[in-house]
Amino acid sequence: MPRLLAALLVLATCLAHAQTLRWASQGDMQTTDPHSQNEVLTNTLNNQVYESLTRRMMDMSMGPALATEWTQLSPLQWRFKLRPGVKFHDGTPFTADDVVFSMQRLRDDNAPQRVYANAVGTPKAVDPLTVVFTLDKPNPIVPELLGNLYIMSRRWCEEHRVARPLDFKKQEESYASQHANGTGPFMLVSRQPGVKTVFKRNPNWWNKFDGNLQDFTYLPIVNDATRTAALISGEVDFVLDPPPRDVARLRTLPGIKVLDGEENRLIFIGMDQTRDKLLYGQAPGGRNPFKDLRVRKALYQAIDIEAIKLKLMSGYAVPTGGLTPSPRGAYNDARLETRLLYDLVQARRLMAEAGYADGFEVTLDCPNNRYVNDERICIALAGMWAQLKVRVKVNAMPRTLFFPKVEKFDTSFYLAGWGGGSTDAEVMLTPVLRNRGEHGVGVGNFGGIVNNEADALAAASTIEPDAKKRETLVKAALQSYREQVNIIPLHRQVIPWAMRGGIGMPHSANNAVSMDWVTVAR
Repeated sequence: MPRLLAALLVLATCLAHAQTLRWASQGDMQTTDPHSQNEVLTNTLNNQVYESLTRRMMDMSMGPALATEWTQLSPLQWRFKLRPGVKFHDGTPFTADDVVFSMQRLRDDNAPQRVYANAVGTPKAVDPLTVVFTLDKPNPIVPELLGNLYIMSRRWCEEHRVARPLDFKKQEESYASQHANGTGPFMLVSRQPGVKTVFKRNPNWWNKFDGNLQDFTYLPIVNDATRTAALISGEVDFVLDPPPRDVARLRTLPGIKVLDGEENRLIFIGMDQTRDKLLYGQAPGGRNPFKDLRVRKALYQAIDIEAIKLKLMSGYAVPTGGLTPSPRGAYNDARLETRLLYDLVQARRLMAEAGYADGFEVTLDCPNNRYVNDERICIALAGMWAQLKVRVKVNAMPRTLFFPKVEKFDTSFYLAGWGGGSTDAEVMLTPVLRNRGEHGVGVGNFGGIVNNEADALAAASTIEPDAKKRETLVKAALQSYREQVNIIPLHRQVIPWAMRGGIGMPHSANNAVSMDWVTVAR
């Protein structure tokens, strides 16, 4: 009997190990407060702990989560029935009161998701398991937007004095920045920023696990070569962002597999179009060159996008002139995807016409651990713009410094990306392209774009219930932004995921892993 018991203990230990995953990427999540940042890696890890009323399914459609069903009662009212028997990780029952509280917290000025929270209206608890959202204007994609809004426990937040989201722009810390209490499939065990974050399975989750994962550890590994070596040696099981130059070799190695697909995310260049003078740079006459359409066009036409795709991204990029994370956001209209031609002669002519034949100096703010080859892209662009005599200083920094900087509009020139689960144009138009306004409109408009024609069209599209009329408005808004070159689109990333052979997971266009779908077989 003692031998049998010992054997069973060994077997249990082996099985537990087999259902453990070590996951690496170049950067770290920024915070465990799910309402203080809106960035894909941070959202992905928080989404293992926190849930929303609706959920992105494997086929990218929206399905039920903390809400089991919803009904549009009128153009300005939506009713959501909540899932019974759900508990937060601390055992507190989930109720409509938590939904009302979370939506109020999400409307705070510290929450970048407030643009979505305001768009879904004001919630009222009808009973413990029913919430009615009342809008001040129609919104045809309420269930879609609710998928971006995580529900927190009112009791837990008030107990730990985190009723407001932390102010990430000021690098504020709170109990919620390293602790978590959601309803999701995994529970936060420990958090060491920049080192590792550990999660374990929630044994009381309301849903059925499609995978067998029991726990996982997230490890930020900044260096590309080190990250690849850790996967090959078996020190990590899954790399979210293998360097493009290593992917071909990884495909040939026994025990390693690579899944890839186009990500629903646009990589682009933003420019300060508000200030009369450059905040970081120097130009003739003390002017701000980015306020001149000719300069913006010249910078666009000086970009050899095919060189970036082939030489820098090793083919893992889809160049585009589109302004939405997915072509579907522009209704797959090829006219809204075409780029301005690479034409140095025309670019120099435009610079001369604008009075900048001898160029100017400017600093390009760039993350160095957020997008694939982000710093290297910035360096390559600086070289291309040097042909216009534009002297670009690349200011590369970790995402934990980059995002607070640009969110304070403390930039003249920057590289960024935008995307996620939704393919609807609304997720780009209202937060990124529209004029800065109230209730989070323009919250991601770090360059201070002012395009009144496009802004009016985009605002109208947000509340237009008729599908064909909305399509017309969206396309017209996108065309106006394109004509004014309010941002310079670069490409959509093709995202390879590299993993050990025994790992099973579906690749997702939002580049987000749902760990309850992961299987591990050793």
